[in-house]
Amino acid sequence: MRADELRRILDARATDPASIAEAAAARRPGSLLGARDRALVIAADHPARGSLRAGADPMAMADRADLLTRLVEALARPGVTGVLGTADILEDLLLLGALDERGVFGSMNRGGLAGASFELDDRFTGYTVDAIRRFGFDGGKMLLRVDLADDRTAPTLEACAKAVGGLADAGLVAMVEPFLSSRAGGVLRNDLSVGAATTALTIAAGLGHTSAYTWLKVPVIGDGGDDMAQVLAATTLPTLLLGGEVSAEPDATYARWDKALRHPTVRGLVVGRSLLYPPDGNVAHAVDTAAELL
Repeated sequence: MRADELRRILDARATDPASIAEAAAARRPGSLLGARDRALVIAADHPARGSLRAGADPMAMADRADLLTRLVEALARPGVTGVLGTADILEDLLLLGALDERGVFGSMNRGGLAGASFELDDRFTGYTVDAIRRFGFDGGKMLLRVDLADDRTAPTLEACAKAVGGLADAGLVAMVEPFLSSRAGGVLRNDLSVGAATTALTIAAGLGHTSAYTWLKVPVIGDGGDDMAQVLAATTLPTLLLGGEVSAEPDATYARWDKALRHPTVRGLVVGRSLLYPPDGNVAHAVDTAAELL
């Protein structure tokens, strides 16, 4: 990021905060699927949950100018259809003019801070339905981790159901990312077995008073083949594949994505750290490789 671009953000935030809403109003809208009816959404909502790690670097996402540089580069690549983030990140991108002709999704529940004792009580501390609508964005994303042994799951379930219904009533996409989770040694872990992923998907699909605008954001199970097919057979809702952690073997990750993308339920990818922080540091190449899979 050039020094003048960073200065423009800093000055706008300090002296002209109304310019953020003005930039949102002037944005040329995009769509989730783009011209090819396939989605490639760049995710960048991790920092608001205190999750800054990418690969071996525990503070990789802490440098905001560096993160924005990577996001702007990724969003400019052919085949990228959108971005997912919290208000602070999306507003920086608005001020940079980087969101034109891209679908934009606001991250809604970031209160389940990584490593916290209350992590499962994932409060809605980010975007509201009304704010997503006012900013002219395309939808909202929510994380739903279900631990059958922890009663803090219940308020998150209820809040997600209300958000799904509210977004649908506004004609906006509800992007739900579900997991069955449990604690081991005090650390919350997501269960990526076929049975757990299938159960999580069916719970998420049933949230709210309508599923007409619900999309599911799901991890790639196994090698992306038969196990993934078994999971996806549980719903008719459109699904997007979750990119997951940065892999030391990106070619193997791309192969798994390639297999999973062949299932008819799958409409694309939502990927963050794997594309923004690839092992070789080449963001453009990583994004272009993902786009080619679509």
